[in-house]
Amino acid sequence: MVLLHVLFEHAAGYALFAVKEVEEIGMLLPQVEESVLSIGKFNSMVSLAAFFPFKSAQAALENINAISEGVVHADLKLFLETNLALSGKKKPSLGVSDAKIGAALQEELNISIQTGGVVAEITRGIRLHFHSLVKGLTSLAASKAQLGLGHSYSRAKVKFNVNRADNMIIQSIALLDQLDKDINTFSMRVREWYGYHFPELIKIVSENSMYCRLAQLIGNRKELTEEKLESLEEVVMDSAKAQAILEASRSSMGMDISPIDLINIERFSNRVVSLAAYRQGLQEYLRSKMSQVAPNLAALIGEVVGARLISHAGSLTNLAKYPASTVQILGAEKALFRALKTRGNTPKYGLIFHSTFIGRAAAKNKGRISRYLANKCTIASRIDCFSELPTSVFGDKLREQVEERLSFYETGDVPRKNVDVMKEAVKEASDVAAELKRKLEKKEKKRLKREKKLKKLEANGEANSDAEAEAAEAENGAEESPAKKKKKRKSEAVEAVAEQPEGNGTEQADPPKKKKKRKSDADGVEVKMEEPEDNATEQEEFPKKKKKLKTEKVDGEPATETPEMPVSGKKKKKKAAE
Repeated sequence: MVLLHVLFEHAAGYALFAVKEVEEIGMLLPQVEESVLSIGKFNSMVSLAAFFPFKSAQAALENINAISEGVVHADLKLFLETNLALSGKKKPSLGVSDAKIGAALQEELNISIQTGGVVAEITRGIRLHFHSLVKGLTSLAASKAQLGLGHSYSRAKVKFNVNRADNMIIQSIALLDQLDKDINTFSMRVREWYGYHFPELIKIVSENSMYCRLAQLIGNRKELTEEKLESLEEVVMDSAKAQAILEASRSSMGMDISPIDLINIERFSNRVVSLAAYRQGLQEYLRSKMSQVAPNLAALIGEVVGARLISHAGSLTNLAKYPASTVQILGAEKALFRALKTRGNTPKYGLIFHSTFIGRAAAKNKGRISRYLANKCTIASRIDCFSELPTSVFGDKLREQVEERLSFYETGDVPRKNVDVMKEAVKEASDVAAELKRKLEKKEKKRLKREKKLKKLEANGEANSDAEAEAAEAENGAEESPAKKKKKRKSEAVEAVAEQPEGNGTEQADPPKKKKKRKSDADGVEVKMEEPEDNATEQEEFPKKKKKLKTEKVDGEPATETPEMPVSGKKKKKKAAE
């Protein structure tokens, strides 16, 4: 009788195995561990009850994401409800390798769940012989499915990493600390190197980057004159120091230096100065990233200390999960474990010691203010981690509370209650959030308007291009139209000549002339109105030329007969009028 079912999650799908003789297996656990390695002995204990293959790689990725987060996917729930008898009196027992998904299944399906012990050994055997237990599944196909799902799962975890904004802060603060060390080391090298030539400059200028800029500017101290006094004041930002440098250069006890040595010192100084300038730019970048990711923490404790806390915790989410007591000693783990080992006093502060509040507090109040500051840092990090719109309102209010607590330790003034301060902060935050939403909506509207304008301009440009194309086509048509008209006239004349009889061909070949108005005299005789000679000649000459061509092409008549045609017509009309 089957007493236990074991759920196995594979890249190819879900599998449910029935385990026989569970009590004997539990009693003989060492023998089971040995029998797991042989497929023959393992088949006698375990048999495949059901298998649910994934339909696609996307479905496999969704299911594995749900399992990793401890959530029961719809496919897994349907598979278990179908293959386990949940409605009977005796509820089945299900073995699961992961306790997290087991708790979720127990809450979802109300069945007894087993993890560890026998289930762990049986799961190990199933993982080893899975391709042999499932029919139609080869070891090559199983390994391909595992490889593909592993790649897609890892890619999704990297792509949808919630800490990707924190990673930029972590890398920036690490690089900032490294730059501080390197600039300090390189500046000491410049001091030693240039100190052979101008040893008095070390006592006058103590700042590293300023010393490197001066070494770059001065070069050979013997060539330093009053003309360079203004440039020295620009670097040092102090006229007294500039004058002291000028006087020290005149009475210096340093050794002479060759030009090639000065060139090398100047090159190295240039590198150090450029590194210092890059460090300032990196600090500005870190400040902007902190204002975006953790504005409240930055407003409370500063950008650099807040970034160090996030970097030490691993992410902003991890920092938000820490209690205030952990945040207080974050960064002082060695001192804590040493104190626990030697049973000494535990440290009062870690990274938050670099905050200005602890430095301003009295020696007896440093522990108390560090505990209070760690409490406020925890609140600020949780607000930054779980708020939708990042604002620095809560950080400013929490900073005011720390200031009030400092003054309370010094003067005894009672600070405001936390409830009242948080109510004020919530009101201001709601107003700021409304303002931010309004600005975002304005930006969105402006963006939509720009897109519409661009679309209209594109449409107008296309219409203009179409109109230009049509105008060009019209111009080409206008150029071609006279030729087309000539062709039409020729074709009409050809048709008319073809239809006329041979005898009247010379008389009717004339094109139809416009009817001219006639005026009647008092005697009732019609008199023809005379037209200007120029128009008459122009209108008569053009058709005559055409007639010659047409008659030659169509009838093949000699060219001498065509000029007689208008003469014969006129004589007949004059006779009729007389």
